[in-house]
Amino acid sequence: MRVADFDYSLPPELIAQQPLPERTGARLLVLEGGQPEDAALRDVARWLRVGDLLVLNDTRVIPARLLGFKATGGRVEVLIERIESADTALAMVRASKPPPVGTRLRLEDALDVEVLGREGMFFRLRLSNQGDFLQALQRHGHVPLPPYIQRVDRAEDRERYQTVFAARDGAVAAPTAGLHFDDAMLQNLKQRGVRISTVTLHVGAGTFQPVKVEDTDDHEMHAEYAEVGAEVCAEVAACKARGGRVVAVGTTVLRSLESAAAGGELQPFAGETRLFITPGYRFRAVDRLLTNFHLPQSTLLMLVTAFGGYRRVLDAYRHAVAQRYRFFSYGDAMWLAPGDPGDLPPSVDTNRHEV
Repeated sequence: MRVADFDYSLPPELIAQQPLPERTGARLLVLEGGQPEDAALRDVARWLRVGDLLVLNDTRVIPARLLGFKATGGRVEVLIERIESADTALAMVRASKPPPVGTRLRLEDALDVEVLGREGMFFRLRLSNQGDFLQALQRHGHVPLPPYIQRVDRAEDRERYQTVFAARDGAVAAPTAGLHFDDAMLQNLKQRGVRISTVTLHVGAGTFQPVKVEDTDDHEMHAEYAEVGAEVCAEVAACKARGGRVVAVGTTVLRSLESAAAGGELQPFAGETRLFITPGYRFRAVDRLLTNFHLPQSTLLMLVTAFGGYRRVLDAYRHAVAQRYRFFSYGDAMWLAPGDPGDLPPSVDTNRHEV
């Protein structure tokens, strides 16, 4: 199918540049029936039932952005993608020219780094001083705000670009649907009889990379580490058995669970996932989705239209634009029930069987 099928018009002023004063203060666009309903995120319990299972992503964003210079004096910007060992990491490096092997970088006027090699869009870096990479990032790194947030990171972003349930270091972007929850809301949902469980998916920088092909068949999905434990698998099975619904908080949770269910049944999973969900995909694990709004022509918008129905979701996006919702990471949210499996993009090959 054509990537251009997933476009929509978004006025730039609707891209949220900072978080709201309260985590639970966002608006919520509900797609439970045919027509979108405008609501408030703090009222999300209206659409949850006793016995439902809310699944969260417990990844923790690391301050992965570093600024500095090459030994020749040229400016560089480094975004750590993945820490491989105490002193090595994969990273995206922005510079006037790609740095060759052996290039030395001085970052944040404190860290000495050497380029060891390159793997696709990522460079392997070795830290030469200041202990290990994670400690160095905690001391000197910047919060890796998405490229569409047109400002430098501030001290408060260290707390607000992080979920209250973050537990496992490794993400370079927040699982943004989870940013809307505070401890009081989670406790309230538990008291109402909603079960809560967690998976881990370390969101990578590839999530912001534009799709550069014209046909989705030609797109190579970036890899991200996901972990779905035996405990959440048991929770999902128990939820289904009692007639409850599995509610994924964010596309990262949905991709994690669907990766673990790729064999037909949900099984514990730990490893890289490149699952690319487009309209026509048959969902096996998730019954409802809570998610933020996503960029035009992005893989995440493709996933959401696959779950909620192509025309139904894009109509809802147009409604959100008309109603001046706030978009992307620090923006508002959507609640989606599954759409019509036959609600497909105009360019889809209906003779092709999608898994």
